[in-house]
Amino acid sequence: MVGSPEDFPDSNPRLDSGDDQRVYFVPLRWWKDAQDSTSSESDGKIGVLYTLTHGTSYAGPMKLINNIFNSDLAFNLRRVEESLRNGENGEVGVSGLDYALVPADMWLQALKWHSDAKVATKSGKSFSAAEDDMGDVYPLQLRLSVLRETNSLAIKISKKDNAIELFKRACKIFSVESGQLRIWDFSGQTTLFFVHDRNSLLKDCQRQADQEVLLELQVYGLSDSLKLKEGKCKEGKKDETLMNHAQNASSGALPLMNGSSGSANSNLFRNNSLAICGKSGEAGSLGLTGLQNLGNTCFMNSAIQCLAHTPKIIDYFLGDYGREINHENPLGMDGEIASAFGDLLRKLWAPGAAPVPPRTFKSKLAHFAPQFSGFNQHDSQELLAFLLDGLHEDLNRVKRKPTVEVKDEEGRPDEEVADEYWKNHLARNDSIIVDVCQGQFKSTLVCPVCKKVSVTFDPFMYLSLPLPSTTMRTMTLTVISTDGTAKPTSHTITVPESGKFEDLIQTLSVACSLGVDETLLVAEIYNNRIIRYLEEPADSLSLIRDDDQLVAYRLTKDVNNVPLVIFMHQQMEERYILGTPSSKAFGVPLVARLSNYNGSDIHSLYLKLLSPFGLPVKDVLDDCDTSEGTAIEGISERENAGTPVLNGFVNTSGRNWVESNADAALQFYLTDEKGAVRESKIVMNEPVEVTGAPSQLNVLVCWQEKHVQQYDTGLLSSFPQIFKSGSFAKRPQESVSLYKCLKAFLMEEPLGPEDMWYCPGCKEPRQAIKKLDLWRLPEILVIHLKRFSYSRFLKNKLETYVDFPVDSLELSSYIPHENSQLSNCYMLYAVSNHYGSMGGGHYTAFVHYGGDQWYNFDDSHVYPISQEKIKTSAAYLLFYRRVVE
Repeated sequence: MVGSPEDFPDSNPRLDSGDDQRVYFVPLRWWKDAQDSTSSESDGKIGVLYTLTHGTSYAGPMKLINNIFNSDLAFNLRRVEESLRNGENGEVGVSGLDYALVPADMWLQALKWHSDAKVATKSGKSFSAAEDDMGDVYPLQLRLSVLRETNSLAIKISKKDNAIELFKRACKIFSVESGQLRIWDFSGQTTLFFVHDRNSLLKDCQRQADQEVLLELQVYGLSDSLKLKEGKCKEGKKDETLMNHAQNASSGALPLMNGSSGSANSNLFRNNSLAICGKSGEAGSLGLTGLQNLGNTCFMNSAIQCLAHTPKIIDYFLGDYGREINHENPLGMDGEIASAFGDLLRKLWAPGAAPVPPRTFKSKLAHFAPQFSGFNQHDSQELLAFLLDGLHEDLNRVKRKPTVEVKDEEGRPDEEVADEYWKNHLARNDSIIVDVCQGQFKSTLVCPVCKKVSVTFDPFMYLSLPLPSTTMRTMTLTVISTDGTAKPTSHTITVPESGKFEDLIQTLSVACSLGVDETLLVAEIYNNRIIRYLEEPADSLSLIRDDDQLVAYRLTKDVNNVPLVIFMHQQMEERYILGTPSSKAFGVPLVARLSNYNGSDIHSLYLKLLSPFGLPVKDVLDDCDTSEGTAIEGISERENAGTPVLNGFVNTSGRNWVESNADAALQFYLTDEKGAVRESKIVMNEPVEVTGAPSQLNVLVCWQEKHVQQYDTGLLSSFPQIFKSGSFAKRPQESVSLYKCLKAFLMEEPLGPEDMWYCPGCKEPRQAIKKLDLWRLPEILVIHLKRFSYSRFLKNKLETYVDFPVDSLELSSYIPHENSQLSNCYMLYAVSNHYGSMGGGHYTAFVHYGGDQWYNFDDSHVYPISQEKIKTSAAYLLFYRRVVE
C-alpha cells in the first residue's frame, strides 16, 4: 500500500525489487514458535541482526509523547557482525523486544501453523500479543538511508507518510532505550543496502548523499486493537484496509515493501477513524475463503477447496514452490498450471480475503484441457485427476527421465520386486504430488489357458471404488431357439439393480440351461424389428427400462464367423393404396446362422424356424371359413398327395399348395435393418447376390393373409415386457459400507474383450483373470466413489448411501505384507459432494477444520456444519490423511 504521488515526490525514489516479495515485521517469538515446530526448509536460515540506536529524535523520559507529537520518528538500526553475536541465530531475549523481518511465504506458513495450533488446542495465545492483535496487518511507510561509516541504516517514520493511528503504533514499538530492541532479518532484503552498488540499487535514479529510499513494511501482531470511534461495526463486516492488503499480498507477484503493487487511495491511510472491524482477519479464520462461481464452475470449486485444505500441499504452495517448477518437461505445462494453482491457494489463505474469482486458473485450465473450456457442468473427479497429473508434471524434480528396465520377477519375493518397481518409478517421477498422493498396487494376471501368472506393481493416484448394490431387480426376457426345435420360453430372473449386462447374461444362462457350446444374443425389439444388440458386458443394467422388450436368441458358438440371417415378417392385406397392396409388420424377428446365400436355403431355413409356431391341422380346418373352400381343398389335396404332418403340425417345408396358388405364397426380399424397403427378390434355387462379405443378411418375408392362418402368430408377436409395473411401496434408500466398496474393487474379475492380455506362455491374447491388491498407501488417500456410469445410450447416477468412516479408516487388513514403519489408519478431512442428477446438479465441499469443526464450502458461501451431517448420499470424493501414531 502506498500513498498518493504528492505524498511521495519523485525526489524520494522507491526500492524496486521486481519479483521479490513483501516483508513482514512480526514478533520473533511468534515466528520462532512456528519454525521450531515444523520441518520447513526455512529452518536454519541465518538471520542478520540489527539493534536499535536513537538518532536525532528526542530521547528523554517523555520521548514517547514527544515522538507522537513530533512530525518524524527517527532512529538507527546498527548491523551486528556475526563475530559479535555469540552464536545467536534468532534467540528470543528476556525483554520480549525481539522482532523478525520475514518474507510473505514464510509469514503465511507461520500464520497457518498458529491457526492449526489454535484450533487443535482450543487455547487462545501462541505468544504474548493479544489475540485481537493477531488479526491486524497494516503497512508502515519508512524512509531509509545507509550510513556506511557506522554500518547502520538510518530510519525515519513520518506523519505525512502514514495515518496518525499507524504513526502512534510505530512510536509505541520503536520508542525504547538504545540496545533493547533487536530485529532479525530473515528475508535477506536489508543485505541489498550493503552489498549492491548504489547505482544498481537505485537503477536509473540519480541519488544524492542526503536522499532517502521509501520502503513499506507489513506490520503484523503488534496493533492496539483499535476500535471504531464513530459508531459500531456490524458483525461480519471486513475492514477495507485488511481486505486490500490480503488481496495484494496473495496476488501472483506478491510485491515487496516498495509499493509496486500500484497506487491506492491516499485517504485510506489518512482517516483518523481507521478501525479493524469484525474477526475476518484472525488467524483462526485462515482458509475459510469461498470461490466465486463463474458459471457452472462448482465442480472446479469443490475439488480445489479439498486440495486447498490438504496437509503438505498447502505448506508447499505457501512456500517457495517456484524453484521446483520444471520448464523442461515436455509432459508438463511450463509451470503455468502450478503457478496458477499456487497463486489461487495463496489468495484463499490470505487473512480476511473476500470470495476469490478463479478466473486466471479457469483460463489456464481451459487452455491446457479444452474439455473444461466453456461453462458446462463437468465431473469434479475428472478435474481432480487432470490437476494432480498436471501439477506433478509441472513440479517434477526429474529433469531428464532415465530409461529403466524391469527385471523378471520370477523366484524373487514380492517385497523386493515392489521396491524395485517403486524405485524405478521415483527415478522418473519425483514431485510433491508423488510424495503425498501416490501409492502402489500389486496387480496379478492369470492366464485362463496355461495358468501363467504375471505380477506387476503399479503406482496409483486415487482409488475408484464401485458401489456394489444390495437391491435386486426382477427382469423378464424371452429365449428363442435358432434351430426350430422349441417354442419361445419366458424367464424371470433377479439381478443386482446396479449390475452390469454380464450379470444378466450369467443369470439368464443358468435359467435357460445354456449349453457349453451355446451363447446368447440379446436384442431389444421395438415395432417388430431389432433396434439394438446388448453386447457390451460392462454396460449398466440401468440402460434397460422396465417397458423394454428383450429377446435372447440361443445360438451355437460361432467359431467360423458364419453370418446371421435376420428374418422380419410382413402381412399383405387385400386393400390397395395407389394400386399397390398394403402391408403391415408383425411378430418378432427370427435369427439363425446360414453360410450359403441361396434362395432355396433361405426359404427352407425360414420354414424350419417357423415350425414351432405351426398350428395343428384340425385347428387350421376349424378356423377356415367355408368361403375359403379353395384353401381347404388345397390342404386336403396336399395331405392326400402324401404331404407329411409332423407332431400334429402342418409340415410346410415340403412342396405345398402355395406353388399352385401364387397369391398364397411366401415371398422373400432383401431389405435394410428396419425392414422398410423391398430390394431384390429372392428366387428359389438361385443364389442371392450380396455385396462383399456381410456379417448379417436382412430378409423381409411377405405373408398372404390366408397363409397367416396356418401359424400361431399370436405366439410369434406376444412377448412380455422386462417388468410390468404395479402399485408397490417406495423402497428405502440403499446403503453400503465403504469397506464393502473396497472389497468389491479388490475382487478377482476377468478382463473385458477389449482389454485382452498377451500371455507370454501362450504367445496369444487372453482374457486373463485380474486381481488388485493394495501394496503401498500414500500419505493422502483420495477415494472416488463411482456414482456415474456412461454408455453410448445413457448416463446414470447411483444415489447409494455410502457409510464411510470419519475418524478411523483402518486398512491394515487390506495390505498383504507387514510394514511396521507406517500407519495404515486414516482420518477424513474433506469431501466433494454432488447433488442432483447427471444432467446438471451442484457440487459442494465439506472440510475439516480441527476438533469436531467442519465447514461447508458452497462456492462463495462458507459456513459451519456439524460432523453428523457430512455423511450423505451425495458424497463423491473422499479425502483421507494418514494418522501418525
